[in-house]
Amino acid sequence: MSKKNTKELDMLNGKTAGKLIMFAIPLALSSILQQLFNSADVAVVGRFAKGNAMAAVGSCVALVGIFVNLIVGLSVGPNASLATLIGQKRRGDINGMLHTIMTFGAILGIVLMGIGIGTAKIILEISGTPESVLPEALLYIRIYFISIPFMVIYNFGAAILRSFGDTRRPMFYLIITGVVNVALNLFLVICCKLGVAGVAIATLISVLSAILVMVYLCRRKDEFKFCFRNIGIEKKYLKNILKIGIPAGVQGAIFSISNVFIQSGINSFGEDAIAGSSLALNFEYFTYDISNAFAQAAVTFISQNFGAGNIKRCKKIFWQCMAFGICFTEVLAVVFMIWDDFFVSIYTTSSAIAAFGLIRMHHVCALEGLTATYEVESAALRGMGKSLGPAIITILGTVVFRMIWLVTVFRLVPTYTMLMNVYVASWIFTGGAIFILLAIHMKKIMLIHGSGKISPMK
Repeated sequence: MSKKNTKELDMLNGKTAGKLIMFAIPLALSSILQQLFNSADVAVVGRFAKGNAMAAVGSCVALVGIFVNLIVGLSVGPNASLATLIGQKRRGDINGMLHTIMTFGAILGIVLMGIGIGTAKIILEISGTPESVLPEALLYIRIYFISIPFMVIYNFGAAILRSFGDTRRPMFYLIITGVVNVALNLFLVICCKLGVAGVAIATLISVLSAILVMVYLCRRKDEFKFCFRNIGIEKKYLKNILKIGIPAGVQGAIFSISNVFIQSGINSFGEDAIAGSSLALNFEYFTYDISNAFAQAAVTFISQNFGAGNIKRCKKIFWQCMAFGICFTEVLAVVFMIWDDFFVSIYTTSSAIAAFGLIRMHHVCALEGLTATYEVESAALRGMGKSLGPAIITILGTVVFRMIWLVTVFRLVPTYTMLMNVYVASWIFTGGAIFILLAIHMKKIMLIHGSGKISPMK
């Protein structure tokens, strides 16, 4: 690798704490900016659109989350696979894997777009979306899904950059895209009076972030250079990517699928509850993005060091990411709690909607740091090539656990507050179960390689 082409972050040597923070913070900001696409939709329609526009967009939050979390989860496969190659010093394989990643991403994006558009009405009806907002909700989500292929290309491209430590460049791309998105939101809703359709159309500007990351990859002069003439899929690389990416993607999507069931409970409290819950969910995403950023740091750093055979360093990285993830996430959560009325007022002027939003913030967002437990634990296992176990436990801890909660605890105490408590309860259950799995796996490795330093993984 030529030093003049790129400055890679050395994840294999030296102190790790500062490097983890330098890696994770830009990534967290990038994720927050990406979430601002949908947050801007909710805020603009809540303040400037007429009728049930905010409830219509809010009804789509869980459905959007399924696809976004699936895409972000799948991108862990490219990230971990490339990082492992770097740790193993197999740089000759990088370009072939890169083209497999981007070709697969383009195909995947088109397929997901078709699935989303085709199933949107069914999922919205299953989740109990009120008839009064269903037409506008369908209009919003179907336009939104056109952006899915570009979203996949951006996330897979950003995963490639993360594999060698570049998290700042994707952040800058999203800053540019985010500013344009918000400006379009305001113009199309306020000036053009397009309402729900306006905010959905503005979200299509996500194509800009995809273009920016592709231009950068095309202009590189090393093994990370993308060439359209080399488009294609090599099975040996795709297998490695999917081995980690599919369970991670399923794990991310499962959380949102379980939220569809919870959304049906929220819908039972009426349109104010739907709108209030959707605005509060934005603050949960912002705080979660921090814990998830340290999970991404964990999977990248651990992948490289596991590839290099340094198990002792992998353990150190895990505990640092866990501590940073919990602490940094809770710092932002506390900020939201202190100025809760102000932050809610950004999204709505309705006191009824605000009341539901505040309840969700106080019962869910306030403890968002707990999400760092299962996320960092899962990331550590994926970094060591074990992705299926965390996905299975996540299904049990979210879908199964939350459905049991809905038909037992929530049925006995059918209040909005009790419905919100399901989130924290499921986080504790899932985090505890995955930690046990991680401890067992690490014990097996250390029993076989007691020195903490093993031969590079092949």
